Amino acid sequence: MVKHIYIAGEWRLGRGHVIESRFPADNTVNAQISTASLEDVEEAITKADQAWRQPQWRNALPHERAKILYKVADIIESRVDELSQLQTRDNGKPLSETRALVLSAAATARFTAAACETLNEELTTQRAADFMTMSVHEPVGVVAAITPWNSPIASEVQKLAPALAAGNAVILKPAEATSLIALELAKIFEEAGLPKGLLSVLVGRGSVIGDAIAQHPLVRKISFTGGTSTGRHLAHIAAEKLITTSLELGGKSPTIVLPDADLDMAAKGIAYGIFSSAGQACIAGSRLFIHASIYEKFLARLVEITQGLRVGHPEAPHVHMGSLINEKHLASVHRYVELAKAEGGTVVIGGEAITEGECAKGSFYKPTIITGLDNRAQTCQEEIFGPVLVVMSYENEQDLLQQANDSCFGLAAGIWTENYRKAWQIARALEVGTVWINTYKKFSISAPFGGFKDSGIGREKGRLGILSYMQQKSIYLGLNEQPNPWAD
Repeated sequence: MVKHIYIAGEWRLGRGHVIESRFPADNTVNAQISTASLEDVEEAITKADQAWRQPQWRNALPHERAKILYKVADIIESRVDELSQLQTRDNGKPLSETRALVLSAAATARFTAAACETLNEELTTQRAADFMTMSVHEPVGVVAAITPWNSPIASEVQKLAPALAAGNAVILKPAEATSLIALELAKIFEEAGLPKGLLSVLVGRGSVIGDAIAQHPLVRKISFTGGTSTGRHLAHIAAEKLITTSLELGGKSPTIVLPDADLDMAAKGIAYGIFSSAGQACIAGSRLFIHASIYEKFLARLVEITQGLRVGHPEAPHVHMGSLINEKHLASVHRYVELAKAEGGTVVIGGEAITEGECAKGSFYKPTIITGLDNRAQTCQEEIFGPVLVVMSYENEQDLLQQANDSCFGLAAGIWTENYRKAWQIARALEVGTVWINTYKKFSISAPFGGFKDSGIGREKGRLGILSYMQQKSIYLGLNEQPNPWAD
């Protein structure tokens, strides 16, 4: 049976073609899903524009919108095992990872609800005796939320929660490969009492459906997480329409090991930072810089840890790495490894797909470490989005910062050291949006997230994240009881 999609609060077959959702671990079919047509896009956006303007929603008080998000959080938590299983089937991540992502989505909804009902308007400083001023925030209208395949439930709630809390309507376009969890989220928001028309989930190709959504004249904000080339395309659309964007894009994040670092803690943290999620994370620590004085010793320990990583069926217990998203992406990752060899790199460990045993039917790749490359090598500059780590050495801090910042990306970085004064100095010198010190790939909904340079613009999360989905208005109140004397 072909799954329905969610169009302006109604479950029905999309008027586009039918696609298959496949389990990357063994290529079996999860479901057949109908996709949206351009007519479905028009209907969803037109009705979304009508829905957010209704007094029921536009005039709803913050705590009333927050109530819906609290219910969403409760429902997600009550279904954590089911939703974790569904996301694992969707993108091949181990159950331990998808469970964390589901719980993260619940926490995001709950935090955003709390932020919404405690968000204050502002009585601005009075500058004259005859008038006073206030600053208020209002919804932008219809929001296009376009999400990736690597962490769909977390990415989707990070956009849906603040956009709806701000009083908008949302057209959600999930990644075509991982649409199941987005459709399930629509059911959850519906169950939580979200008024009809405020949410649509339109499945389809980004180049067709995503583009049509972004270009529609009634869409007044684009929130996108994904690749840099697509993000740049959407930024051009937004510029032409004079609307705001939030773009969380690619990364080639440097991880730095200072000579005084706890080597075992650093090695295990670095392995987690690059190899968890099979490296399919925008913030993956994919460039490693080790001080020359400890290079050989540290590399040996990292290789030892990598050798012990368990790659296997994502539903099996105690698995470190599941599959890549599909065969096409696996081939792309392997092409980069071959390119590294051609550029003079040495594959220390890994460097090939797993084609035996339970992994033979899926898209599995061995955790890979490459040495012998210069930071300017193509393999060190371009985002691979897989379990591939390039390792380089540095001599001094000036050398380190030059190499670490020599990238078009600026999403994240990691520093391993016992010297927190030095860590602070390096953190401030790095041209990235997030820095982890003696940890990696940890997230808090309370901390704003986004990138520098080609890694994007705008910020998600944080207590004020709701404001990025609103527009500010100043209101002047005259206090003078006498007429304006200008015309006298």
